[in-house]
Amino acid sequence: MKTEAERAEPACPSAARGGPVSTSIARVARLHRIAAGKLLKDAGLYPGQELMMMHLWESGAVRQSELVKMVELDPSTVTKMLQRLEQAGHVRRRPDPADRRAVLVEATDDDNGLMSAVEAAWTKLEQHTLAGLEPDERAQLGRLLSRVEANLCVETAGCPEVSR
Repeated sequence: MKTEAERAEPACPSAARGGPVSTSIARVARLHRIAAGKLLKDAGLYPGQELMMMHLWESGAVRQSELVKMVELDPSTVTKMLQRLEQAGHVRRRPDPADRRAVLVEATDDDNGLMSAVEAAWTKLEQHTLAGLEPDERAQLGRLLSRVEANLCVETAGCPEVSR
């Protein structure tokens, strides 16, 4: 007879029996992205755009090619995200004066409190994600996920730039 915890846990697909933790990670990542999307909707952002804005807020103006490396996404995906962010008035793109072929991207000064909205969304996301975990469990989870990330970085040929 199954325990209550076993009944609450979704069944692992038979093809994934050799990777139950990987299945859980994939499920958690998908749900985390959905939850982030709901929280970011009020700020007018789609999931992933906030990460791009975080990089821009931290680094200032950067070449678009460098931004692609920072966010570890396909260049066409970054271009589409930047188009949407530019239309919303959150970023501006301009030619790099040092190399007219390159494009500089920067957050606008007039982002209408976007940084505060993103900070609030990520705070809520953290609270929802870790609800019910004790402080020592949260710390342990952080350490374990850092080790998993390091393992995956080795497997994907290094971090933060993932080989494509």
